[in-house]
Amino acid sequence: MSLVGLSTSRGVLSGKRAARSVSRGIDALGRQVMFFVGALVSTGRAARHYPRETLRVVSEIGLGTGVLAMVGGSVAIMGFLTLFAGATVAVQGFTSLGNIGVEALTGFLSAYVNVRVVAPVVAGVGLAATIGAGTTAQLGAMRISEEIDALEVMAIRSIPYLVGTRILAGLIAVVPLYALSVLASFLSSRIATVVMLGQSPGVYDHYFATFLRPADVLWSFLQAITMAVVVMTVHSYYGYTATGGPSGVGVATGRAVRMSLIGVVTVTLLISLALYGSSRQLHLAG
Repeated sequence: MSLVGLSTSRGVLSGKRAARSVSRGIDALGRQVMFFVGALVSTGRAARHYPRETLRVVSEIGLGTGVLAMVGGSVAIMGFLTLFAGATVAVQGFTSLGNIGVEALTGFLSAYVNVRVVAPVVAGVGLAATIGAGTTAQLGAMRISEEIDALEVMAIRSIPYLVGTRILAGLIAVVPLYALSVLASFLSSRIATVVMLGQSPGVYDHYFATFLRPADVLWSFLQAITMAVVVMTVHSYYGYTATGGPSGVGVATGRAVRMSLIGVVTVTLLISLALYGSSRQLHLAG
């Protein structure tokens, strides 16, 4: 065989492999979309037929299980994450604004940045690292131990019972969890600015109350709810479809965390562009 023929055959084989890879990727994407749609639809059946299981998952999400419960569960972890994030915003904002002589506006920066960006993103990361990873590990362990197959044999629809209840529980639990996170970011920003950096409490409270818009807070909660849906759906998919034994569950958990973090950042980007991207001016108050 000539060199030309050999290179041609190699090119054909490479093209076939690339086509098969693209085809497998499209098939995987289609399976994910079908699972996501079915999981979201199953939340209605979960609310009607499995309210007790939903409440159990809500308590599990809030307080955690095992080692997570020993440190206070998701409540403590998300609270501490946003607590430190809010303090970082205050310290960095005070220093940066002080360089131009307007450090009195640190309260504005806390009200503006915490609600729109910092609190939602940090809360989303906390959801993925605690609730999401635990969901993938639980469902993955049930899959490899054939517990999900046993549910199907007993005529129990596994997606509403296992996935729908978890998505619904995430929606219920995210509202108080995120409220705690926002309050923690506000509190830490004020303590860092007033107690540590020595700014007058009246000055900080004046600018904070002036520039904190209730509409931004409501949109921030909507963003957190959307993140909870994305995180719970993604992690449920990877746990429900886990293969390969215990090591496969670990791989599925890692992939789910990576994908959910991408989803959190994407949700933040899209909602920020939709709400604030087309504005030519900063409507800070009123």
